[in-house]
Amino acid sequence: MSAATAVTTPKAGLLDSFTGTGHLIGFMLRRDRVRIAVWTLVIAILYLVSLAPGGEYAVLNDDPEARAARALTLSSPAMIAMGGPGYGLDDYTMGAAVANELILWMVVALAVMTILQVVRHTRSEEESGRSELMRAGVLGRHAPSLAVIVEVALTNLIVAVAGMLALVAMGLAPVDSAVMSFGIALAALVYGAVALVTSQLSESGGGAMGMAFAVVGATYVARVVGDIQEPLGSPLSWLSPIAWVHQTRVFVDTRIWPLGIAAVVALALLAVAAFLGSHRDFGAGMVKVRRGRADASPLLDGPIALAWVRQRTGLFWTAVGLGLMWFATGSILSEVPNMLKAVGDNPIYAELVKGGAEDMIKTFAAFIGGYSAFGAAAYAIIMTLRVKAEEDATRAALVLAKPLGRLRWLLSNTLVAALGSLVVLVTGIWAMGLGAAATGVDEIGFGDFTVLALTYVPAVLVIVALALAVYAWAPQAASAVCWAVFGWMFLVLILADVLDLPDGVRGLSPFWWIKNTMIESQPLSHTLGLSAVALALLLMAMVGFRRRDIHG
Repeated sequence: MSAATAVTTPKAGLLDSFTGTGHLIGFMLRRDRVRIAVWTLVIAILYLVSLAPGGEYAVLNDDPEARAARALTLSSPAMIAMGGPGYGLDDYTMGAAVANELILWMVVALAVMTILQVVRHTRSEEESGRSELMRAGVLGRHAPSLAVIVEVALTNLIVAVAGMLALVAMGLAPVDSAVMSFGIALAALVYGAVALVTSQLSESGGGAMGMAFAVVGATYVARVVGDIQEPLGSPLSWLSPIAWVHQTRVFVDTRIWPLGIAAVVALALLAVAAFLGSHRDFGAGMVKVRRGRADASPLLDGPIALAWVRQRTGLFWTAVGLGLMWFATGSILSEVPNMLKAVGDNPIYAELVKGGAEDMIKTFAAFIGGYSAFGAAAYAIIMTLRVKAEEDATRAALVLAKPLGRLRWLLSNTLVAALGSLVVLVTGIWAMGLGAAATGVDEIGFGDFTVLALTYVPAVLVIVALALAVYAWAPQAASAVCWAVFGWMFLVLILADVLDLPDGVRGLSPFWWIKNTMIESQPLSHTLGLSAVALALLLMAMVGFRRRDIHG
């Protein structure tokens, strides 16, 4: 005799969807420990150098004429776009200057870091299949989302504490320093919540990052237009997390309630992300991907086409986002002579104030061109190392199971990444030229900007080849090594003269070999040398990639 036994599955409770969050937080912190350390050190160093005796802002406390000149410059629309609404311009002390001119860039920098971390640990993990493996165990549905928010909150908290200590160490008021540093961290967390929402909307990591960066760009534009419409900001300004930090009026008339808006919006976005995450299929996005054609174009046959399809979305959004930023930067070139006279004693800008107004504009344009090239270098690292993501997700093994040589696959991906990096480089510097032309700058022609962009090509290719070589020989260390080199290059660009670094040490940065082509010619030996280094690194990469096994 037998009897049917009914088997019932216990219903999962709300808390069960967060099972495993603690372990994930520890795992994420371990993976990002190098990035967190680098970001914390870079931001603390930037504060310390800017506010150090004789630095850019310290001179304002000792020179009333410099304060007045700088305040007058910062009241122009172009400088409002690149700074803040202008609180404290009537007595432009060091604290007011730091708040007015640094908050924007610190928020943007931390927002970029936060968005990259959120997408990396959520949508990209889901895309690679690792989340599916973990979800096959006891991991809760919302555990990755909660873990990454806690991780980025801790990261931003560490950066905020480091920034606050740096500001206090340079003599600024502790309370105002704390409000400014933690306000910046909170605004960045809002963008992290935005990235968590876009990770529910898009099926790809590139799409999620692109949409989040588009929100950063849109809120930046809202802040700029709103601050220009009315002195000290209009209602439109309040649509931007960047403006919420400016509106704390730190070092002038401090108030903290605007940060409450950031906290409420961040919580609301997290609730939206949780709702969307509960109503979508695993691996899918709320925005459905349209079906492709039944027959693909012959142009899409081959590894180059595959790499292009994987990278084109990121290239588009990066070029547009950075292009808009460099266009805005180019619009301030007409204000350069007045601006540089106010900081003439600063060793960082000492070289920029030599000569007449035309030389100042050209030198400053080349200086900003270096920043634009840095944007291209960052893009080069991210896109070149996508081959590692393809390998980790075992997609590379699937592709190489076809009659396709591994070197052809590697070089195809590298070719697309390199060309994309050059597109970001050239369009960024051209955008700066358009911004300058729009404000009446006629000292620099389109050809000058083009030559400057082309001069940086070998240096950017060195970065591409370096990332590829490290990936080929030591894939697990590729990300850490490449971003450490990037940090070193940035240090050389900003602080080489201040720290009095010897030429042999400066020369480790490929960008140090680039001259200001608007003032002097680029030595052919430098171009050939950088090209030879890039070629040597490429050959090293090819040898290393042939000698090791492919994951999967």
